[in-house]
Amino acid sequence: MSRLTREALRGRAQTVLGPVDPALLGPTLMHEHLIWDIRSPAMRADPDQGEEITLCNCFAINYGRKRKAPGNLRFRCEPTAVAELAAMRTAGGRTMVELTCGGLDPDPAALARLAEAAGIHIVMGCGHYVHEYQDPGNQDRSAEDFAREIVDQVQVGAWGTAVRAGIIGEIGCQAPWTAQEQRVMAGALLAMAETGAAVNVHPGRDPDQPQEVADFVRSHGADPGRVILSHIDRTIFDEARLLRLADSGVVVEFDLFGQEASYYGLSDIDMPNDAIRLRLIRALIARGHLERVVISHDICYRTRLTRWGGHGYGHIFENVLPLMAARGFTEAEIAAITVGNPRRLLTFV
Repeated sequence: MSRLTREALRGRAQTVLGPVDPALLGPTLMHEHLIWDIRSPAMRADPDQGEEITLCNCFAINYGRKRKAPGNLRFRCEPTAVAELAAMRTAGGRTMVELTCGGLDPDPAALARLAEAAGIHIVMGCGHYVHEYQDPGNQDRSAEDFAREIVDQVQVGAWGTAVRAGIIGEIGCQAPWTAQEQRVMAGALLAMAETGAAVNVHPGRDPDQPQEVADFVRSHGADPGRVILSHIDRTIFDEARLLRLADSGVVVEFDLFGQEASYYGLSDIDMPNDAIRLRLIRALIARGHLERVVISHDICYRTRLTRWGGHGYGHIFENVLPLMAARGFTEAEIAAITVGNPRRLLTFV
């Protein structure tokens, strides 16, 4: 397979169907999953995958009343994915960043088929998720070895295919994060410097862990403005901590739009709703950080797809953008968050 050099990619965005002019990306979701398996290794080995999902039980699953539903965490149906993408396009979306990376059963060839069938730009991530999900062989690898792998995934092709990644991530961290996760992160930052791609990070579920990652980025001499911290809306709940994180120069991602219930099964928190997310984004804008905000849904449960009664990938365009306008966000602010900031981050430098 041929290699696309940094010079060949500079000033372009790279989709699963090849490099494109970033001006064509349009309204963009910065953190989603289309073909995924987020079950832990133990869940995958369990013969009981829970009951089949229906419109009669999807709310109970989402609200945590049916705790055992591993089947909700895996999705491979391409025709359904095409229909969900078509609904997103009808709602106004044009580009999706798909971050099903190593450990989550990525399928680059499927993403290419979906992009072609749905007429949507798909930008694929690469690298490795949290320690538990990684190949056991990763424990002996150096940061430089991880970097070489990631560079090849961007410039040559990912996971045995000729489909190239257009962003690095979501790079997985825990709280506290392991030495192996730190080596993967260091490798991702080396690969960012070599390729010019941005990095997306899955931080640990502790309110101070995103700042730990931001400090790690700076200590390694990397550009924080090219690093996106995901899942802030399940991690940071006070303005002081949020503003301090943005002041460090990283990009802050609110990517759980559409999750309106306070229930969050992975940690003892009260999840905010969309209105609170917008209130926190307004605080960032007031601080001068409009250019450091991106948004998405991070759909990785089948019950969040419209096929099973969920909001789907069109929710931000159908419901959140009108809510933003009603709450006083200007057209320029909405365009920056949904078009301008994603375009800048997805353009190779």
